[in-house]
Amino acid sequence: MQIVRVLGIESSCDETAASVVENGRCMRSNVIATQIDLHKQYGGVFPEVASRQHILSIYPVVEEALQRAHMSLDNIDVIAVTRGPGLAGSLVVGMNTAKGMAFGKGLPLVGVNHLEGHIYSSWIYPAETPQPPPEPEFPLLALLVSGGHTELNLITDHLHYQRLGVTLDDAAGEAFDKVARLVGLPYPGGPSVQKAAAEGNPTAFEFPRSRLDGTWNFSFSGLKTAVLRVVRKLQEENKVLPVNDLAASFQACAVDVLFTKTMKAAREYNVKAIVVAGGVSANRALREAFTGQTEFPVHIPPLSLCTDNAAMIAAAGYYHFINGQVDPLDLDVLPTWPLS
Repeated sequence: MQIVRVLGIESSCDETAASVVENGRCMRSNVIATQIDLHKQYGGVFPEVASRQHILSIYPVVEEALQRAHMSLDNIDVIAVTRGPGLAGSLVVGMNTAKGMAFGKGLPLVGVNHLEGHIYSSWIYPAETPQPPPEPEFPLLALLVSGGHTELNLITDHLHYQRLGVTLDDAAGEAFDKVARLVGLPYPGGPSVQKAAAEGNPTAFEFPRSRLDGTWNFSFSGLKTAVLRVVRKLQEENKVLPVNDLAASFQACAVDVLFTKTMKAAREYNVKAIVVAGGVSANRALREAFTGQTEFPVHIPPLSLCTDNAAMIAAAGYYHFINGQVDPLDLDVLPTWPLS
């Protein structure tokens, strides 16, 4: 089989990343420059700071990714880059870098949807893996859970998506971040809530579970508001916040809703496998919920590929390229680009 080497570039939010992936699965390198320390003082991502830092990091990151793969641009067949969704100023840095290299080397350019990349992170394996894992079988159900998105997608074949449901308000990751701030945990909220929850009682507080029966949609605003009310009541009574119990109770509700609704949809659509991807898929409780069931095979990326990375962009870009997609050099970013 002919080897197609794809250089992936990702800069949709606050990670600057580059990766070399062969044939959509075999990861030769994966380099990520994070900006967490820069944004901690703001309690979240500050868009202008993010875009400026991408400018400083992008070329060193690309160069390191090529070096780790023991390649140069002369060995690359395609350049794949995140087109959206994401922060406009951040996306532009990655896009312009990809365009410059594609033009300079005469390489094909492929724009990739960031959400699609998260799904394809489940296809990837490190180059040193002795026995590559099989690809997920279609049809499959993908639960995308991140700071900006929570949605269920039915995938009938490569690049064929049907969105079944979406969050009507806060994304799951957004809810984790907001609850972390409410109870005084540091940014980023997801890992902080998970760490605190490990020492807490998940049944200490009975928070609401929004099922939205009759739809595949999600809602986390009510859960977040319920935590806020408890926090305010305790503060008014001058009581010490039971941070660990609050975190554990919140996490248990969020995970239960995500797991229960996904399993129900998987049965309804008779899928062959489930994919759980996006930043929140790094959450231990969520991973254990899905890996603990035996009804469906479940594919969850390794922790290193759950958060934003460029290997997932290279992987998805490969499948677009072999299906005939080559984008023009005047390709523009799409900050609000839905998957389906």
